[in-house]
Amino acid sequence: MFKAEIKSETLKGLVNIISTLIDEVKFTITPEGMTLRAVDPAHVAMIELKIGAKAFESYSASATEIGLDLDKVKTVLKLAGQGDIVAMEEDESKGRFIFRIGNITRSMNLVDTSSMNDPKVPQLALSANAVMSVDQLLKGIRAAESISDHISLKASPEAFELSCEGDTDDSNLKLKGPDLESLEVPSEVQSLFPLDYFSNLIKAIPAGTTIRVELDSDYPVKLVFGLANGEAGVVYFLAPRIEND
Repeated sequence: MFKAEIKSETLKGLVNIISTLIDEVKFTITPEGMTLRAVDPAHVAMIELKIGAKAFESYSASATEIGLDLDKVKTVLKLAGQGDIVAMEEDESKGRFIFRIGNITRSMNLVDTSSMNDPKVPQLALSANAVMSVDQLLKGIRAAESISDHISLKASPEAFELSCEGDTDDSNLKLKGPDLESLEVPSEVQSLFPLDYFSNLIKAIPAGTTIRVELDSDYPVKLVFGLANGEAGVVYFLAPRIEND
């Protein structure tokens, strides 16, 4: 059983963050909230999402699993305007999921979750931590676009940098002091990542969101942030590109 109401802006933000990696998802439902763990088809990026019951306007659920096609969900959410409340309900008897927005009711078939396994979350102790607004990272991404397929993330005790080198052009964004909310880096670390993946992940995060970047040399980067006034937590993992000597 699942029945809940949520602000349209919150739901749109959550769906956008998930759908940048995958189209069909399995939500694990409990009375306390919802969780999701999934990897993209190429196994380059992963998302772990936890949505507490307090992120909703109302929430009532028992332990269950719900599979949804996010492309269909996004079509439904186009019907919702700013400030609208979206009501959601599982119809277990018919295997359908129901959305209500004002006087509009839309329903869709649930996706079979029997073949959807929960990936194991990497347990990483990454040495560098930098906290900043996602808007700062977007500056570096915009500067790097069309230069190369990869972007370098570098953290030192003095600064956090995004840089990109192409055949003829290069770009660099250096964040330090007031550009950062905090910076904890014992010693310099650096890793290279696919720019298209990193760009898509960062662009999916709502403007103004505070994000923690955890980094180490030749390890996945971990991007941690909250939504819905901290009642929802998101972790992205992105695998590095290991350069051969």
